Amino acid sequence: MSPYVELELDGPLARLTLKRGEKLNALDMAMIHALADAARSIDETPEVRVTILSGEGRAFCAGGDIAAWGDLPPLDMWRSWTRAGHRAFEALARLRTPLIVALTGHAFGGGLELAAVGDFRIAERGIKLGLPETGLGMTPGWSGSQRLVRRFGASTVRRMALAGQMFEGDSALAAGLVDEVVDPGQGLARAGALAADITKRGPIAVQIVKAMINFAEGEDPDAPIEGLAGGLTAMTQDLSEGVAAFRAKRSPIFRDA
Repeated sequence: MSPYVELELDGPLARLTLKRGEKLNALDMAMIHALADAARSIDETPEVRVTILSGEGRAFCAGGDIAAWGDLPPLDMWRSWTRAGHRAFEALARLRTPLIVALTGHAFGGGLELAAVGDFRIAERGIKLGLPETGLGMTPGWSGSQRLVRRFGASTVRRMALAGQMFEGDSALAAGLVDEVVDPGQGLARAGALAADITKRGPIAVQIVKAMINFAEGEDPDAPIEGLAGGLTAMTQDLSEGVAAFRAKRSPIFRDA
């Protein structure tokens, strides 16, 4: 685990925090791997029902640390950096429980791509969001042209990625980049209140609805439908009979129940 990524498990609530404020929470490879590990830990902890992701300091996340990728050969950029980021972000986007992103600071490039994995984004007024990659002569690498288009629309992504437009609190809300805008200093509190609302609802129903929404959005095209099918058959007497027959080395007698 990276010292710059902290995971706290507190009953139904998981808090995932980027703690590299002096570098605007820019991501290096160790942080990317730590995010993937944290997603796995959250998913494997049955008590967790909602996660809050945030970043310390002036920025939520300024994207990938140029010192970590700037000198990589082209093939290593593809084989390691880009693919590792995708694995980590996809693991977070596909968490079985809702993920709330508290944007208490700016989110640029990979930082906005990270924010996009959340089910909800709470932004403090005055923060900026954008995709500056083409200004550096590169392209978004962690699904900025894919997940962001699915979630925010192609027009908004074009304005950021092609023209370099930045969005701030209220304009980000109008563009659909965030779900709520709150006063400075209130982002984490509002995220906590939303998390409390979620934990009052039926946990299984919430997780199933999230899976169905992800499926409809194309976020996770295979696992949700097969998971729901597996869960349905697991409740049947036919499955119990099939398992019992296998163990007894006899033919099963199914009763369509």
